[in-house]
This record gives sequence, C-alpha cells and structure tokens, in this order.
Amino acid sequence: MQIITVRELRGPNIYSYRPVIKVRLDLGEQAETPSNEIPGFVERLTEALPTLSEHHCALGYRGGFVERLHEGTYLAHVFEHVALEFQTAAGYDVRFGKARSGGTPGVYDVVLGYRSAAAAMEAIRQAEELINALVAGSPYDAAAAVQAVTSAGEADRLGPSTEALYQAACGRGIPVSRIGQENLLVLGWGRRQQRMWTTVSSKTGMLATDLACDKDLTKKILADGALPVPEGQVVENAKQAVQAMMEIGVPVVIKPLGGNQGKGVTLDIHKVEEAERAFAIAAEFDNRVVVEQFIPGRQYRLCVVNGKLVAAAERIPAYVIGDGSSTIWQLVDQINADPQRGDGHEKPLTKIKIDSVAIINLSRQGLTPDSIPADGKIVYIRENANLSTGGTAVDVTDIVHPETVQMAERAAKLIGLDIAGVDIVAADITKSLRQGGAIIEVNAAPGIRMHHYPSAGKSRDVAAAIIDYLFPHGDQGRIPIISVTGTNGKTTVTRMIGHIWEAAGYKVGMTTTDGIHIGGECIMPGDTTGPASARIVLNDPCVEVAVLETARGGLLRGGLAFDSCDVGIVTNVTEDHLGQDGIEDLNDLAYVKSLVLETVKPDGFAVINADDAFAAILAKRVRAEIMYFSLEPDNLIVRRHLGRGGKAIFVKESMIYAAEGKTAKPLLSADSIPATLGGIAMHNLQNAVIAAAACWCLRLPVSYICEGLMSFDENPGRFNLISLGNLCVCVDYGHNPAGYLATISTARRMGARRLVGVIAAPGDRRDDVVVNVGRIAGRGFDMIYIKEDEDLRGRQPGETAALLKQGVIESGYPAEAVTLVLSEYTAVWTALSQAQPEDLIVVFYEKYDVVKRAIDEFRLQHNRQQAEAAGYGYFAVNQAGI
Repeated sequence: MQIITVRELRGPNIYSYRPVIKVRLDLGEQAETPSNEIPGFVERLTEALPTLSEHHCALGYRGGFVERLHEGTYLAHVFEHVALEFQTAAGYDVRFGKARSGGTPGVYDVVLGYRSAAAAMEAIRQAEELINALVAGSPYDAAAAVQAVTSAGEADRLGPSTEALYQAACGRGIPVSRIGQENLLVLGWGRRQQRMWTTVSSKTGMLATDLACDKDLTKKILADGALPVPEGQVVENAKQAVQAMMEIGVPVVIKPLGGNQGKGVTLDIHKVEEAERAFAIAAEFDNRVVVEQFIPGRQYRLCVVNGKLVAAAERIPAYVIGDGSSTIWQLVDQINADPQRGDGHEKPLTKIKIDSVAIINLSRQGLTPDSIPADGKIVYIRENANLSTGGTAVDVTDIVHPETVQMAERAAKLIGLDIAGVDIVAADITKSLRQGGAIIEVNAAPGIRMHHYPSAGKSRDVAAAIIDYLFPHGDQGRIPIISVTGTNGKTTVTRMIGHIWEAAGYKVGMTTTDGIHIGGECIMPGDTTGPASARIVLNDPCVEVAVLETARGGLLRGGLAFDSCDVGIVTNVTEDHLGQDGIEDLNDLAYVKSLVLETVKPDGFAVINADDAFAAILAKRVRAEIMYFSLEPDNLIVRRHLGRGGKAIFVKESMIYAAEGKTAKPLLSADSIPATLGGIAMHNLQNAVIAAAACWCLRLPVSYICEGLMSFDENPGRFNLISLGNLCVCVDYGHNPAGYLATISTARRMGARRLVGVIAAPGDRRDDVVVNVGRIAGRGFDMIYIKEDEDLRGRQPGETAALLKQGVIESGYPAEAVTLVLSEYTAVWTALSQAQPEDLIVVFYEKYDVVKRAIDEFRLQHNRQQAEAAGYGYFAVNQAGI
C-alpha cells in the first residue's frame, strides 16, 4: 500500500459539510486481496488495535467492522478505520469516513473527518505503516503510533485561552480562521472582522500594551489615579537592588521590569544575599529590574473586559502535599502526571517545574527537592501564583468587594486596555482594597484559562464576554457573500455583480478566472476560482461584499472557503470536464455544482436557471428560498413558482422583469445593456439577468442594478470585439460545447459576410467532448483554423487538434478547407492575413495576452503597409500612434 496524495478540504465539500482529508491510496499487490485472505492479518490487526471492536461500520452495530474483516474487505476500507481509530485513541472524537474506488484499478479514495489536521495527517501516515507492517508480518508498536498522533495534535493545538475564544466565536456563528500555527485568530470576514492574538484584540491599543509591559510606569499612572500600589524603584545592578531594598524597607519583591507569566519573580525578600540572587534571576529576563514593597496577603487576578469585571480568581502558588515517604521531586512528578497539565499553555494547567527560583524558595523553608515532607504537610514550590509556573486558581467572582471591583475597572481604563488582567494582593477579597492590599500589576493579553478551568468554584466564560464585546448585539461579523458556479458564464456573471456593487459604492472583493480583485484592483492575476483565493478575499479587512467565482476544480479539490453564503448561483449545467475527478456524466456535474446551493443560508437565496434541464434536480438540494431566472416569458417552472408566491426574474419582449407572486416589475430593456450587443448576445443577456437576480435578492436598490448593468462595458476575454479596418475580430473564452454554441450563435446574428473560426479545446477533456466541439465549429463557421493550447494537459502534440479536425469533418465540413496551425500566435496571425473584407474572425483563446499581441502586431504591420503605400514613412506612422 502506498499513499499517492493527501489533500485537506477545510470547508464544506462534496463529502461532508465539515472539514475532511482526502487520501488517494494505491493498494499495490493487495489490490484484489481481501483482508481474510492475508494470512494472520485480521488477528494481528485486532491485537494491535483491540478498540477496533467498537467500530460499527456499515453494519450499524458494535463489532460490525471486525465482522467485515473476517468476511473479507479491501485494505482501503481497513485504512479508513485504522486512521479513524488512531485519531480516536489520541483523544479526537472522529467517526466520519468513506472509502471508494478512485477510478483506476487498485486505486482508492479514502475520505476522513478530523478535529486536528496535524493529528489526522500523522494518523494517516501511521495507518499506512501499520497496515504494511501487518501485511508483511512485521512487528508494529501501535502504542507509539498513538503517541505520535497525540504529540502531533498537541504541537498544533491552540492554547486554552485562544481555544476558548475560538469555541465562543463558533457558538455565536461567527466565522473563525487561524493564521499559521500561532494563537492568532481572524473572527468574521472582510470589513466586519476582528482579530485576536491570544487575548489581545484588534481594538487593543499599542500604547496601552506598552504601558502595561512597563511595570514601574504602570504603577505611576495608577498612583496618579489615586489607586493603591506598592512603593518601588527600577534598578540596573545588584548593588542598586540592595540599596533600593534598604530604602523601601523589607520585605520586598524583585522582578523584571518587562516580565510576564511570573517569570523571574522572587517574593518576600529580607536579606542582602537573597536580594542579590533575586536580582540575578530577574536580570535573565530584563536588564532593568523592579524592587518594590512586598504586600502580604493572597494573590488575585481580576479580568476586566470593555471596562467591566467579568471574572475574578484567587491564584494559589504551586504546592505539593507530603505523604511521609515521597520526595518533593516525586510528589511534583505525581502532580505533573495529571493529563490536565501540560508543558506550556496548551492545557488548562501547567506542569510544576523545579528551577532555580523553586530551589531558592524551598531553601528558605529549610528544604531541598530531595526532602521528604511529613504526611499532610503542604510545601509551596514557588511563591508567585501564576498558572504558567504550575499554580492553580479558585473562582471568587461573586465575593469581590464592590469598591475593589471599581478599582480594577478603573485601573484598566487608566492604562487604556480593553481586555486586562488586574493583579491584586489582598488579605481579604471580600473587603475593600483600601483596608489592606494593593494593585500589583495590570496585564495586557491576560490568560483566561484560570477562569475557564478553576480548581474550585464556578467556571466563568470570559471568552464569551470578549466575543460579545467585539461583536455586540448578535453581530456575526459577516459580509454578503455571493458564490457563482455553473458550466458557462461564471466569470461574466461575477464581474457584472461586482460592478453593480461597486457602482453602488461598496468595496468589492472578487475571485475570477483572471485574478483576485479588491476594490477594482487586481491583486493577484491568474485562475483564482478555488477556496484559497476566496479566503484571501474574505480575510481582506477592506472588503464589504464578496463575489466569488467558484469553479468545479476548487469544489472538488478544496471544498468551499465559507460555511454559508447569502446568494448561491448555478448558471447552467452543460457538458464539460466529463471524465475528470470522478465526474462521468452531467448528473455527477450537477451534484458537484449543487454544493454552492446547499450552503446558502436559510434566509438567503439559491438562484437557479429555470431554462436548464437540471433545474428541478438542483432545487431539491436547496434549503433556502429559491429565485429562478429565465430568458423565456412563459417558462413553466417560473410560472408555477410565482403561483406559489415565489420570486423570479425573466425576460419578456426584450424587457427584464423582476417578479414576486403575481406582481412583476420591469427593470430595464435588454438592448440598454452594452454586453448584450443590442440584445443579440443572448448568453450575455442571460448573464445580466443572473446578475440582476443576485443583487435583487440582497435588496440592492433597483436603480443601482440598472445603472450597473448599463455601465458594464468591459469584460476582458469574453466576446471582445476588435475592429481592424474592414474586418472584425471577436476574442472569447469558449472552451466547451455550450460555450461554442453561444458564441457562434451571437456571431451569426452580427451579419458578417463570412464567419471564420480559430478554434481549440483543452486537452484534458474527453475525446468525445473534443470531437463534439469540432462538430459544432464545423456547422457554425465558413472557414476554420485549428490551433492547440500550449498546455497540452497530458496529450501528445497534435492529438487534440486531430480530434477537433475529426469533429469538423464529421459535421460535413470539407477536409481540405481545414487549416491546422498549432501555435496560438501563428494561427491568429494566419487567420488575419488570409481574411477577406467584412469577415468576422472568432478566436477561442487559451492565453489572452498572446492573442492580443498577435492582433496588435498585425494591426501595426497592416497600418504601416497602408501608410507606406500612401507615401508616409515609418516615423510618421508611429508619430500618428497607429
């Protein structure tokens, strides 16, 4: 068995609305060998992973999968269950999986759900190794494999604070994405988004954060605000630290000026040698060190969000309880074995570390790490109570004195932090801080795991409070998303919709076959119709409306970039891409395209072509309201839909109407839309109808819709007409049978003396589809030049051209009149040079810039020849700008 490819589908996809990983497997020599015919395999597998007995499989009951193993099942199915079991054993509850033939003998596609992509990837690798080892009869350490999966997931997971924010946002229906492997989240889309880096928000000011990092300056600001703080000094060497201690009076605290998480902090210092050691420890974290008055009492963290206290916890320093026989080392190891404790911030609690600070603190108690405390004796490993150094927390939110609450809230406001952790030391939190205690620090980016996972007391959902602050009044941080798919017309429809919204004054983000556009500027050229490109648009903080061309390839290979859209559009379902990626017929293609309609929000609209043969099939997959469009005034589907009070847009007597129920309102005439060429370009009339429908669904004023369609006059690469004296060139992207039919039909209506075709077809289309394109061209053109795309897509040079020629001849076109010129540039040039007056030359291009260059250079040469014939020199021609 060998893994061929692994692909992550992060959004809704044709297999599941949840993220999946698709693995393509080559079973190799075991392609036709079921599990029960591999000697000893089933026994070795169930011994290595006995929990496979819990798997139901398709039989629907516990033990069903093991039963299938004994009956005989192929190894792709086994791989599916092993990869799922590795994830489950690592702590991820994942049950979704499918194994299907990949269309090639011995090759299978296995689709797996996941919670952690990193854990799933490791599970896939381990599943391959396990099965190959067991087939060969080799030993395999399944426990080590589970640990590898667990470790991969742990290394990749969000910290507890960020995870809490992630889950709180998801609970509110706010889209969330993670940037890289950091604890950095983008909440919401486009202009409505907010960003969180741990608990620092987009609204957190840099000045406030810098102030909070300077502990001495923070105290000065708080003191100037009449809040109680300890007296202190900033020093730069041990001698100054000792001098400051003498001036302040013992006991003191020594800590780094810019420290965090309790690193380098030593408390309750009385002696000179203690001060010198404490300075050395603090100086490891900052060359400037704070010496301040030690405030006796308990340590508390008050979390303030948007000026209001949302949680308070007493922080208890790391400690162990003696049992009379274990050393402090051993007691710490016992505590650290708790699965709730991790090495850093990835779990609710952090492991206790015995470092130099801990050793000093133990020595002050007359202990060492090798000491054996008496049974029941509490030994504090550290003095500071940070969770990051192994401390625990107890919720005290409901008992904080009201005046202390006001002081904490005021402290956060004085520093300017929207989300703050205010550290307080007080003898009794139920009494006012002025009766004994002080504010020790005000922290930016406060950890919130102590409030979510207290060792005792009520859990406080600080993450929800932060999300409610960033997205008040039920706001979900979403912008309108319009997703456009279908076989033909996607790019033009996307451009039209984008142009309408831009004309209405919105900043639009678009993905199309020619690039990503933000606010009318192309920020990335190329075919950008997949989910990665859509995410670029959705994550751009300027975008107010997203219009996303969504191609078949992206749907299959990456799924969708969004969980739901406001308007989903299927322009049509016609012959294209058959025989690719498991799409064998139009039903398969319709199924793939319908994913866009399935993900329309319940209060959104699915826009469906009532003139298309698959309209009824697509409609069955929709959970939102349907809006039909039609170029026919009496389409039966539209009539019935309107009879039920539904919405539709249709064309009647060259006028576009928007209708709801029995009421129909005229929008604009077809000949007022430049893209329709006075109403003769029916495919562009349909595209305009679709664009109008999408915008009308989102309640954009009709005036903007009409204005946008009437001013839409630039559509690069889509039926572009170029005049060359007494002949005309049409450049179009038609690359499938329906596209050829639409372009040729429109060209015929233009009344040219001869219609000349420069044709090609993508090499990855099925033979019969390429031949059909040739037939359509043979019936539609008076003269034909056959070229070939530069990207042969797996075919041999001349192979696609030969299939096109076959189709042209089958249409009855004379073989001797067909000209093969495989180079795109040369084919266009040849057609132009052999053209006759009043010809219309239709070029179906692969690379628009190549065709445009050929036309421009031909124009220049033609004009030069005319100028020279008239007695003008080359310099005069160029001066004239010809």
